[in-house]
Amino acid sequence: MTARLAWGVLSTAKIGVEKVIPAMQASALCRIDAIASRDRAAAERTAKSLGIARAYGSYEELLADPAIEAIYNPLPNHLHVPWTIRALAAGKHVLCEKPIALNADEARQLIAARDRSGRLVAEAFMVRHNPQWQRTRELARTGAIGEVRAIQTCFSYFLRDPANVRNKADIGGGGLYDIGCYAIATARYVFGAEPVRVAALIERDPDMGIDRLTSALLEFPGGRHLTFSCSTQASLHQHATILGTKARIEIPIPFNAPNDRPNRIIIDDGRDLLGGGARAEEFPLADQYALQGDAFVRAVHGEAAWEFPIEDAIANMRVIDATFRAGETGVWVAL
Repeated sequence: MTARLAWGVLSTAKIGVEKVIPAMQASALCRIDAIASRDRAAAERTAKSLGIARAYGSYEELLADPAIEAIYNPLPNHLHVPWTIRALAAGKHVLCEKPIALNADEARQLIAARDRSGRLVAEAFMVRHNPQWQRTRELARTGAIGEVRAIQTCFSYFLRDPANVRNKADIGGGGLYDIGCYAIATARYVFGAEPVRVAALIERDPDMGIDRLTSALLEFPGGRHLTFSCSTQASLHQHATILGTKARIEIPIPFNAPNDRPNRIIIDDGRDLLGGGARAEEFPLADQYALQGDAFVRAVHGEAAWEFPIEDAIANMRVIDATFRAGETGVWVAL
């Protein structure tokens, strides 16, 4: 029987407090034993509300705790690499929130840090552990929908608060880092390939400087395409379509999949425009954050391979870098 892994959490970030920590606490193999904040009172409040045994008033204190085996890092984007490196140096395994870094060059530092430590370090793209995406990839790669030609993704929400870290350009705020990265990661996941070039349009908030609307076209080998739009100042929406020569797959809630109801995908053979050829596949209740945590623990214990090494995160970061360059220059950027 797989032993539970003792986790510590760096910061009281909203994603951790509201999504990841509760999911991992309810998972089969994760145990959240400590949380740290630069504000000890905030750490203590959060620990009390979530039933976490230990609260620390600095990140250094958490990393010095010998009982903590793994770190979950949901810090603001510009702190992902520095604190992940420090956690690895302290002998901890690390699951770090996306995007793994602010650029691919920064992310490459994690290879040496991983190799020195001998610990597992990974980027937290929880969607790849969700049965709806795993089934989508299976259908796409086995030819069930014919030859996959295109993927189209939309992801948006409205957030205008200048105090929110997502609206601070100097620390990695903006739509492409926050949500556009999902479109890139899932297209690479389904196609099983890296894009060869990208074109993009970027519109920035005039006050905060973050990209509030980014749209891009990525060409993959064989003439396959990903097109996506992401916005931090538009109505709440997300959707993904995987378009094959014989059928298409629709994922109604591809990224923030609910954990309190079954998720589903729709496969439509396109016999008409009224849904006459559509059928749904429904999946049992699941929490993608819990599935991610348990998969990480199994990899730490050597019971299953971790499919997405840090090199995969660097590859995703290269595409994000190229998308920014394409949006800034107005020309195709080769990868």
